[in-house]
Amino acid sequence: MRAWVNGRLLEAADEPALTISDHGFTVGDGVFEAIKVVDGEPFALTRHLARLQRSAAGLGLPEPDLDVVRRGVAAVLDDQDLPLGRIRITFTGGPAPLGSGRGDADPTLVVAADPIDPAPETTAVATVPWPRNERGALAGLKTTSYAENVIALAHAQRAGATEAVFANLQGNLCEGTGSNVFYVVDGELRTPTLASGCLAGVTRALILDWYGGREVDEPIEVLQEATEVFLASTTRDVQGVHRWDDRDLAAPGPVTREAMAVWREREAENLDP
Repeated sequence: MRAWVNGRLLEAADEPALTISDHGFTVGDGVFEAIKVVDGEPFALTRHLARLQRSAAGLGLPEPDLDVVRRGVAAVLDDQDLPLGRIRITFTGGPAPLGSGRGDADPTLVVAADPIDPAPETTAVATVPWPRNERGALAGLKTTSYAENVIALAHAQRAGATEAVFANLQGNLCEGTGSNVFYVVDGELRTPTLASGCLAGVTRALILDWYGGREVDEPIEVLQEATEVFLASTTRDVQGVHRWDDRDLAAPGPVTREAMAVWREREAENLDP
């Protein structure tokens, strides 16, 4: 892993970098982006940086300087042999008193990059009993307050799954801990609307642009009727679901395979769509 913190490239990944009073560390007061690296280049960087700005604004943080962020991205990728990797950009409230109130210090900006393995073609998913709050202050924001996701993912892993999926307070399908959900009913590809409280995923938006699909909010039980389900995320791309809770699904199905093929073709054409 290579890391860049507030303009300084660290000499080692385990080098001390943050103060113990950083608000992102003490109370999760921060936002982040995870960006795929393809042959040493970031994919869809402009879209990810736009979402970083939206999340920071939603959390009440200062606007990040995107030119500085891009310099950090370039620094961690320079001279790295990274055919497939992930960049993590983290932007926090910076040093602050030990409590919920913010201080007046400058924000903290961290950019890190490391290699990743290709995601399997299919996976298993588990529904969790805790709802997403689509009316909460953090709904739709990509923040570092991820403890809820940690608990949900651990629950799913105990069930032999790699992703946990939430309904929202209305009982409608919402999202995974780090992915958006697509499903096929009556031959139609569907995904929850952003009003469900799900994250406005970059991969989700590109699939809708490149392949199509209908945004609709439906009870999570609709997945019992689905003939196909797939997950969409930065590190999964389009990943078929072969088991949802105790239900086995044919995966990847024909619609999923078409979406996979379109994704591979369009991604290769333009690394910053």
